[in-house]
Amino acid sequence: MTAKKKVIKKRAVKAEKKKAGNPDLVVVEDIISIMDKAGLVEIEYERKGLFIGLRRSEGGGGVAPVASASVVPVAKAESAKQERPSNLVPIISPMVGTFYRAPSPEAAPFAEVGGEVKPDSVVCIVEAMKLMNEIKAEVNGRIVKIFLENGQPVEYGQEMFLVEKI
Repeated sequence: MTAKKKVIKKRAVKAEKKKAGNPDLVVVEDIISIMDKAGLVEIEYERKGLFIGLRRSEGGGGVAPVASASVVPVAKAESAKQERPSNLVPIISPMVGTFYRAPSPEAAPFAEVGGEVKPDSVVCIVEAMKLMNEIKAEVNGRIVKIFLENGQPVEYGQEMFLVEKI
């Protein structure tokens, strides 16, 4: 069998599995294929409540699932946000990166709990791909809670601060 026929057969098998109602298996196979092509040792994938973590074994042969912490279902997280009083507004990360409370390790933090902020006040920096992005409050208020520690990874859409509107 030629290489081209093998590829066509592999695609047909994937399509058949999707039709059989098991798209998660197709996703796992695609992730393994990506790992092989890129030479990755470990990968994590999360989308719409599905979390897949894979790690290549020491010998480089097979791929084993990675144990993961439990994930809070999206419905519960959204209901918790809805229960929050209307005068409390989160400041959300606009990107994936590393959270920094101050412009340098020796400098004072941009914002502290109890400190007042204005819409143009810088509250933190999110480093993404070696670029330092200043994040502004975009609201008048007082910082009630800081959800992250300095140097901690932050995800897109993750709450970083909670602000009480003034």
